[in-house]
Amino acid sequence: MFGILRPCRHTLPDGLAEEWMSHMCGLCLALRDDHGQASRIATNYDGLVVSVLTAAQAPEQAGTRRAGRCPLRGMREARAADGAGAHLAAAVSLMLASAKITDHIEDGDGLYARRGVRALAGRVAERWRRGATASGDGLGLDGSALLAVIDRQRDIELSAGPGTDVLTVTAPTEEATGEAFAHTAVLAGRPANAVPLREAGRLFGRVAHLLDAVEDLEEDRARGAWNPLTVTGTDLDRARDLCDGAVLGVRLALAEAVFTEDRLVRALLVRELGRAVDRTFSRAGHHPHGHPPGHGHPGRHGHPPGHGHPAHHGADHPHGRRDRHRDGGTGQAGGQGPGHPGGGDSGGHDKGSGSCRCSCQTPDLRHPPRRRGPIIGCAVALFMCCTCQFCCRDPHPGPWTGEPRSSWCDICECCDCPGCEHCCCCCDG
Repeated sequence: MFGILRPCRHTLPDGLAEEWMSHMCGLCLALRDDHGQASRIATNYDGLVVSVLTAAQAPEQAGTRRAGRCPLRGMREARAADGAGAHLAAAVSLMLASAKITDHIEDGDGLYARRGVRALAGRVAERWRRGATASGDGLGLDGSALLAVIDRQRDIELSAGPGTDVLTVTAPTEEATGEAFAHTAVLAGRPANAVPLREAGRLFGRVAHLLDAVEDLEEDRARGAWNPLTVTGTDLDRARDLCDGAVLGVRLALAEAVFTEDRLVRALLVRELGRAVDRTFSRAGHHPHGHPPGHGHPGRHGHPPGHGHPAHHGADHPHGRRDRHRDGGTGQAGGQGPGHPGGGDSGGHDKGSGSCRCSCQTPDLRHPPRRRGPIIGCAVALFMCCTCQFCCRDPHPGPWTGEPRSSWCDICECCDCPGCEHCCCCCDG
């Protein structure tokens, strides 16, 4: 799964985490039902926003269906979002995945430079393209027109050069996402929402395109690959200003739309979008106005000073962050005391008041360790990976041996809770 919106489950309170997961499962199942099992790899965090928007505008589109056991849920059953929004999200996700594969083929990136891989990937991309177009047409969305907009991206990139405004390069992405967002108003029977949602989608597409460019900037420079920022001569200050302006624009556009239930919409498209910007530019080493990473900007994205923590998942933390977050005033590695997962004698669980009992503490740390077979161990490993436990749970049990293991990066700065600076799951916020 990919996308710029990667909310920590524990920053979505009051049932929002479960609702978000329901939409993600609904998107995955819609891809399976409409386009086959293999298409489920096109599931992405950004595409499910289309499903969320549709359900938020119309109660009849907020239904669910039973979803069977899945490794991503620790082999538990769940309720998955079901409705036209989920199928529209599936069509949009497949269009984006098809375009991304085609782009890699044309650029000859990595394995795509090999003839056999290129031919196979081309057939997959074409099949997904046809399927997404048919699904879009069935939902009243002109899939061919949307794909034509995406195809225009390549021509614009080829003609771009020094002095070209970077917004010229992002325009096709903005237009495509704007149409997808606007069509949720049609599916929900709220045509008056189409204009503000088209604007919100356009600006969301701008942020997504720019953040993708920022994330790939150093790698593209090293490989001599095409990147919109280097080709147009756009520096990180300009990119950051455009992203901040777009985040504000999304919030203002959403304020003009009418929703039945908009809590998850605003959590994703206001708070999480702003945090995605903070996270990406922090990783790129860009700290406007002299603010170091994790200290936010007064009045920006709604974070008070001192609580704009960027979310760092995986093992790509800048070197030097590990030592800075050791001890933490507690004298323990990772700054974990009895009130933190893995601290004190909790055995990996918070047992004091003010702690949470959440999926990032499943499975239990047991003494003696609980061993698992190869199949169950694989399922547990996949679940722990998807809930960031290898990254930020310290210690965590080995999926197969059950033995305690240290986290890969000791910190998961994805919490906006005051006083919660060392782990995404150390409070009930």
